[in-house]
Amino acid sequence: MKWLHRGLIFNPAGKFDWAVSHALQPTPLVLTDRIRIFVGLRDAQGVSRIGSVDLDKDDPTQIIGHSSTPILDIGEDGCFDENGVVPSAVVQHEGRLYLYYAGYQLGTKVRFAVLGGLAVSDDQGQTFRRHQRVPVFERTDTETLFRVPHTVRHQDGLWKVWYGGGDHFITGADKTLPVYNVRYTESDTPYAFPRPGRVFLDVAGAEYRIGRPFLFSRAENDHYLFYGYSTEDRPYRLGFARSSDLQTWQRHDQDIGLDVAPEGWDSEMIAYPGLAQVGDRVFMFYNGRAYGKDGFGLAELLEW
Repeated sequence: MKWLHRGLIFNPAGKFDWAVSHALQPTPLVLTDRIRIFVGLRDAQGVSRIGSVDLDKDDPTQIIGHSSTPILDIGEDGCFDENGVVPSAVVQHEGRLYLYYAGYQLGTKVRFAVLGGLAVSDDQGQTFRRHQRVPVFERTDTETLFRVPHTVRHQDGLWKVWYGGGDHFITGADKTLPVYNVRYTESDTPYAFPRPGRVFLDVAGAEYRIGRPFLFSRAENDHYLFYGYSTEDRPYRLGFARSSDLQTWQRHDQDIGLDVAPEGWDSEMIAYPGLAQVGDRVFMFYNGRAYGKDGFGLAELLEW
């Protein structure tokens, strides 16, 4: 693949009184007149709330608007999303917008747990409301700590989901490290996904996590799954796997053609890909160093 780096697009610093850093996990939605990017914006204590940034559809390096207040605030005390919310997937279906998100809760014996929640909008994304106070991606026996959707599609009467899941941490040099991989599940409703998923992309070698699976299909038999992966010594990098049937996947990380820069906002790591297609153009939005502390950037695909 060949990409054109378009640089850092949005830095939240100085734009909000409720968010001072980060624009986590950019999740794009292509509208008729703009590209709306949902992001997780952190306050001074590091707690994230969901906001949005609107980009010019013809020139997505140009910001044409952004939310002035949180689209979705943190959950109530004691709930799974009490310590932060970050967007993970957005779906338009029959006039309703479904915004899936990661809800964070801090632990004592483990550092944190992350489960998938849902907010819905019936006014084209002007306002969102929580579907319920508990996760729609609730724990399963093999996914007790991490279970968050990143690609959700409604096809053949089913809600099909590619997500990150896991159930433990391992001991690292300075802190414990969350272990998760890429899984698939489906449901006949967008409001509950109780069945444990099938692992189809697992960590390899020294990797301890592979996640944020963002599916992009070029044709009925040509599918690409973009994701981030990391080891303790090598922070997040982007990779992709390819499939002809959505069942069997082959990793091609070395061919992605997008790596960290020598210096600047994306010099230490690149993570959390989110793709959008406008006409024949394909854009990738992603985070850089310190998990998106400086905001999110953009690369445009030149060649598959």
